[in-house]
Amino acid sequence: MKKIDNIPELMADIGARARAAAAQLATASAERKHAALIGAAEAVWKERAEIIAANAKDLDFGREKGLTDAMMDRLMLDEGRIRGMVDGLRSVAEQTDPVGEVIAEWDQPTGLNIQRVRTPLGVIGVIYESRPNVTADAGALCLKAGNAVILRGGSESFHSSRAIHRCLQQGLRDAGMPEDAVQLVPTRDRAAVREMLTMTETIDVIVPRGGKGLVGLVQREARVPVFAHLEGIVHIYIDAEADPEKALKVVLNAKTRRTGICGAAECLLIHQDIAKSIGNGVIRALIDAGVEVRADAGLQSIAGTVPATDADWGQEYLDMIVAARTVPDAQAAMEHIRRYGSGHTDCILTENAKTAAEFFNGLDSAILMHNASTQFADGGEFGMGAEIGIATGKLHARGPVGAAQLTSFKYLVRGDGTVRS
Repeated sequence: MKKIDNIPELMADIGARARAAAAQLATASAERKHAALIGAAEAVWKERAEIIAANAKDLDFGREKGLTDAMMDRLMLDEGRIRGMVDGLRSVAEQTDPVGEVIAEWDQPTGLNIQRVRTPLGVIGVIYESRPNVTADAGALCLKAGNAVILRGGSESFHSSRAIHRCLQQGLRDAGMPEDAVQLVPTRDRAAVREMLTMTETIDVIVPRGGKGLVGLVQREARVPVFAHLEGIVHIYIDAEADPEKALKVVLNAKTRRTGICGAAECLLIHQDIAKSIGNGVIRALIDAGVEVRADAGLQSIAGTVPATDADWGQEYLDMIVAARTVPDAQAAMEHIRRYGSGHTDCILTENAKTAAEFFNGLDSAILMHNASTQFADGGEFGMGAEIGIATGKLHARGPVGAAQLTSFKYLVRGDGTVRS
């Protein structure tokens, strides 16, 4: 890889080209965007062997860096995951084009007709770590919403992201769309990230997708507006009226299906009245599955647990580790989540509809679940085809960020020689 000496010059050029492409995309037809995404999907599948070969280089790099097993899992691509990427591209392609959608319309007594209409944001900068599939997801969603995008993948996924990016550009070329609509920063140099954060004249919003360190850096230093995707400190509260079979099935899936994703459960809150029955069964099953359970005093009598420390509350492990504690009731569970949660995803397991409603109303996480695995905290599972991330902030976009969330709106006001008195 050739060393790039002048990062500010590189990023200024990328930004200028993205801004020019965004002007073309704003009026691009739904048919052309659809064609570009279908072409990209076909290119990804056709080039899957090359993508897997590129990914092998990234896996070697990850092992040299000493990445955890969970992080290596996030990095790894195989034919099944590439098929998922292809399906995601096709799913986004088939969605209704959000640009130009009339969100609301009304008439004023003055004779004015007013419409609020979806419009592209412009240029989106996406900064992400490890997961190379974000290259396809982010590129597709930004394009669908009529935005140009500047992608800056993690150093670990450098080769995989470049291979996927080439496929996205193939789709753009075949559809007669500007290749600059989807650009990938061609360097691992972290100076490129810092440069992106100050490109107020060419980037309209930054979407960071990664660990606490990355998101914290972006939030501290960005002069461009940010859609924050914070940690997934995901809690599951097992209520006194939980169904034991559902609790066992949901908790095991939420913790062990994939430990390295942001929807993986990190803390169990167990009603004290069922600690020795349902709670015991769930914790024993987790331990049998290879999970290290860091338990408070109320659960340490269960063989195989290890004592929790204060540092375990509010921890995102992204590994086969879970914290667990007893609580006297749902209110105490919610108080714990308010104190230690990240506002990402939290779940209640109960057969009591009133308690579930109190949990939904009492917490303000971006996603709240009842009797369902937190691994469903994903734009694809929400029917969005894909997602750029789970936004945990409260302004503009929140929860899974799909194509519709990557738009703003404008007002179209129509009169007939109408004047104000």
